[in-house]
Amino acid sequence: MTDRNADIVAAEIEVEKARGRLIETARLLQARLSPRTLAHNAWEGAKTRGADLAEDAVDVVRSRPLAATGIVAALALFLAREPVRDLASRFIDGARSSGNGDSDPESSRNKSDTEKVQ
Repeated sequence: MTDRNADIVAAEIEVEKARGRLIETARLLQARLSPRTLAHNAWEGAKTRGADLAEDAVDVVRSRPLAATGIVAALALFLAREPVRDLASRFIDGARSSGNGDSDPESSRNKSDTEKVQ
């Protein structure tokens, strides 16, 4: 019977050790899966990827400066297409009125349309 009691005591000790390992593993998982830790890891990963992307972009610009300049210019024109179109139309309208005197057919048509409305 003492052999059996010793086996039971040894098993209980092993159960306590296993329970302690399980609780420690649960604490580690809880710490790793906490929102703060997940957000921090995501932020660090994004910073690292952003820095790598910026470094790669600088290398590409250094290797092909003319192509990069063209791409940036095209992007700038695309983003500013409304103001550029307005400026071009004003320039063209100004060239028409100064080159042809007051005989601009579009402006005379607009004047006659305005007179008809009144």
